[in-house]
Amino acid sequence: MILDKVNMPNDLKALSVEEMNALSAEMRELIIKKVNTTGGHFGPNLGIVEATVAMHYVFDCPKDKIVFDVSHQCYPHKILTGRKEGFLNPEKYNVFTGYTAPEESPCDLFKVGHTSTSVSLAVGVAKARDLRGGSENVIALIGDGSLSGGEAYEGLNNAAVLSSNIIIVVNDNDMSIAENAGGLYDNLKLLRETKGKAELNFFKSLGFEYFYEENGNDVESMIKAFKKVKDINKPVVLHIKTLKGCGYKEAETNKEAYHWILPGALDEKPSSIQAKTEDYNTLTTDFILAKAKEDKNIIAISPATPGAYGFTKDFREKLGCRYTDVGIAEEHAVAYASALAKQGAKPVLAVMSSFIQRTYDQLSQDLCLNNSPITLLIYWGAISGADCTHLGSFDIPLISNIPNMVYLAPSTKEEYLKMLEWSVKQNDYPVGIRVPFNNFVSSGMPDNTDYSKLNKFKMTQNGRKLAIIGAGNFYHLGCAVAQAFEQKTGIKPTVINPLFLTGVDNEMLEALKVNHDIVITLEDGCVSGGFGEKVSRYYGNSGMKVLNFGSDKEFTDRVPLNILYEKYHLTPELIVDDVLKTLPVGV
Repeated sequence: MILDKVNMPNDLKALSVEEMNALSAEMRELIIKKVNTTGGHFGPNLGIVEATVAMHYVFDCPKDKIVFDVSHQCYPHKILTGRKEGFLNPEKYNVFTGYTAPEESPCDLFKVGHTSTSVSLAVGVAKARDLRGGSENVIALIGDGSLSGGEAYEGLNNAAVLSSNIIIVVNDNDMSIAENAGGLYDNLKLLRETKGKAELNFFKSLGFEYFYEENGNDVESMIKAFKKVKDINKPVVLHIKTLKGCGYKEAETNKEAYHWILPGALDEKPSSIQAKTEDYNTLTTDFILAKAKEDKNIIAISPATPGAYGFTKDFREKLGCRYTDVGIAEEHAVAYASALAKQGAKPVLAVMSSFIQRTYDQLSQDLCLNNSPITLLIYWGAISGADCTHLGSFDIPLISNIPNMVYLAPSTKEEYLKMLEWSVKQNDYPVGIRVPFNNFVSSGMPDNTDYSKLNKFKMTQNGRKLAIIGAGNFYHLGCAVAQAFEQKTGIKPTVINPLFLTGVDNEMLEALKVNHDIVITLEDGCVSGGFGEKVSRYYGNSGMKVLNFGSDKEFTDRVPLNILYEKYHLTPELIVDDVLKTLPVGV
């Protein structure tokens, strides 16, 4: 293997172009094999292999600084920067993260897992270099999909006036996660069609010197392109055309489906494709389609990740103009939805928990201050074993403490559908619904809750001594705790499904004082600033003891969920033990 000769980027300089082409083929095969085993970002990484080889051949990393955007394109870079064993050896597949990580290599400057950040980060790196009198190249790699994010525009605006070296490599594969959305992409298309010669040029209009390379998947062409901009003493944009999924036919053809894949996805045969099963994604899409037939004001919105919510191509086509993919632009999505609602529309905005973090100001100012009645669906909100860049445990503290917001936590299919129904009909509040994650439960019983009566909890078991309040995903954990407690003590505890995350049921909490000594709260997320602390505050001046269970305020990185549950005492046995340590002697 040619890769045997390459341990660090400088080793590339001893290779011929022919050897680098062979190296690219080897790297592509390694990426395909590894990602099929571990899961991960497939198409973006296959498309950037040759450009990455050429970039490391021309530049001198880590002296020259390379800043990646979102890290969806960093696997080839990792192979070339001392981490090839993580792709060669199946036993080491999970040693390295799927994202850039400075602790792994001096060639990684930042931990990056969200989009549209690389230009802003690179501007800071370049400015710091200028302040200390350095001369290294600063390169920001950003995909065309990431250009739709507001921070990308802000970074470009600042980068254009640097008057020193900053090289922005726009990897244009004519694709975001799904299809690109927005007017910028008309100009990128024009630039591709004219091979960069069109007079109308977005980047030139900002003040950048502009270069175009059509053959982004050709090592020799990319070497020439990078040599043109190396050591240049001004802000430049190098616009390269690449093929997403390059080298894997199905990924080249179906770019959306192969953006990210699950382990074993490449092993599935067409005949093995399972029939549609009921889950919260199908519940959501079926509900929206049915409501859209009744109400012309229904509109679904997603920021560039439709697959995460089951917003398939078929779903999008059925909705037509009543579906909007705003691109990677969560901030815009919230403000857009707010304005739609103020004008009589019924927007349903779906966002992943880790991405709603980008929108605090818009949630507070554009949405809640204006009290716009949208339906905000938060997906993947839960403690998870994901990378530190994609944790879903912080949405409850973020969303539930903004005035006017009603944040709901269903525990079953029936509750979820009733919440959806109420939310799209009411006109009084912005409503968030924390879509249950990895825990599809049907009670088989209709939900008759009147959600217009805010912050009214549901007592599902009336007991004594111990009251268990389990929110959303963790209501079922609460039921298991109740069973374990009764088995151990002979005492039947009270079990409560709070339904609401934005407030507490004062009447119910007050009534618990009569025959309960301790209240515990369970939430599938960060305890600090979360739901449980609202209960603790209510009981603060009383004799009621309160224990809050959830995750710590920390960034975890690929820690298995069972280990996290043990650490946070989120098993029925550990919770009961903690309760018994706190209850009065003799229970």
